[in-house]
Amino acid sequence: MAQVPMRPTTPPSLEDLLEMAEDALAAIPQPLRDMVRGTAIIVEEVPEDEVVAELGLESPWELTGLYRGTPLTHKSTQDTPAEPDTILLYREPILLEWIETGEDLFRLVRNVLLHEVGHHFGLSDEDIERLENED
Repeated sequence: MAQVPMRPTTPPSLEDLLEMAEDALAAIPQPLRDMVRGTAIIVEEVPEDEVVAELGLESPWELTGLYRGTPLTHKSTQDTPAEPDTILLYREPILLEWIETGEDLFRLVRNVLLHEVGHHFGLSDEDIERLENED
């Protein structure tokens, strides 16, 4: 008799999602990985109220990830270093999307991470969506 894989009995923790994001980042091609070196990946429960208001969102559940920093297209070697570039992943909105869609959790975390990496490269949401929809 085939053994049925066990489903987790508790939701993945912040650390679990961070590990998935780090694994996803490690799997992207080396040249791209080199370009995001030094970008911090942080997993938080939900976006702060200020972030939700700043982005004009109705609910914190709408935001699964956020890039904070200066896109590569706007950086110069002459610039004074500012705060480090950061990719924030929001655990509860990601888990809600996971439950609602039934998508593989690692794949979902990877997609959110890659979307935010796209912002690091200066791509708009529309540019990223266009790339995601290409065959």
